[in-house]
Amino acid sequence: MTAGRLPVIAVTSGEPAGIGPDLCLMLARRGFPARIVVIGDRELLAQRAQQLGFEPGKLEIRHVALRAPCTPGLLDPANAVYVRDVLDLAIAGCLSREFAAMVTAPVHKGVFNDAGIPFTGHTEYLAQKTATPRVVMLLAGAGLRVALATTHLALKDVPAAITRDGLEATIRILHADLIARFGIAHPRILVAGLNPHAGESGHMGREEIEVIAPVLEKLRQPEHGGMDLVGPLPADTLFTKQVLAGSDAQLAMYHDQGLAVLKYAAFEDGVNVTLGLPIVRTSVDHGTALALAGTGRADPRSLFAAVDAALALTG
Repeated sequence: MTAGRLPVIAVTSGEPAGIGPDLCLMLARRGFPARIVVIGDRELLAQRAQQLGFEPGKLEIRHVALRAPCTPGLLDPANAVYVRDVLDLAIAGCLSREFAAMVTAPVHKGVFNDAGIPFTGHTEYLAQKTATPRVVMLLAGAGLRVALATTHLALKDVPAAITRDGLEATIRILHADLIARFGIAHPRILVAGLNPHAGESGHMGREEIEVIAPVLEKLRQPEHGGMDLVGPLPADTLFTKQVLAGSDAQLAMYHDQGLAVLKYAAFEDGVNVTLGLPIVRTSVDHGTALALAGTGRADPRSLFAAVDAALALTG
């Protein structure tokens, strides 16, 4: 897991037609207190470096071969298996402790599915590959730590996915990792309602009354954890400065409810962290940006922040 005293961090290069390879090349521009190993096709990275005027020789690369030639900005389902192979190598290395953590550049979910590989996102795939029954997606930046009760679901499917057992498990994972990973002894967590105005006393939905509030009340009890949980709160006011003051994390009920705010506040340097895994995984908070691939205009700050976060989480 270490080279001398330096932790070894695996960085997956992501969708080859996107900005992942560009961002990985930019890692050579900044020093990290770690040995960075970029996982991807060596020739792809060399060609992209030449196109951008970078020096790939400064990077340590673990080679995985592309399945088809790649042009920046042009998706090819033939390379979906390549992207999966890159992820699998990083996951295996983390499980074997060869790597202290893995940092992921963005992938394109659609191209996986176009290739006949069911894929809803890194978070779900990591859970499957590590045999983890439940994980929690958390994005951090600008002083926020926004976790999600549900992740990559159609909006119409969200209410049914929020159950008492599932919400309790999510909060327990979030609470435990805020202590173990982030070093917060007594986390204060703000919990959003699902509906406008947190249901308006049941007039705009009953999920707050029937699911969310009972779970929070249970977990506040000393015999069930004695957690400091505030809510359910209306999501449109939860993220105001006055309400956020003194909180350590915020739990949104669905993807855009929480992440629209986070990405507005910290899009350039936000970090995605997967909680509940037996390994440390962080990621950029943005997509493949196909139109920017190979142009030199991709912003590496989120990837740099993800590496920094991975190092902090490995202790």
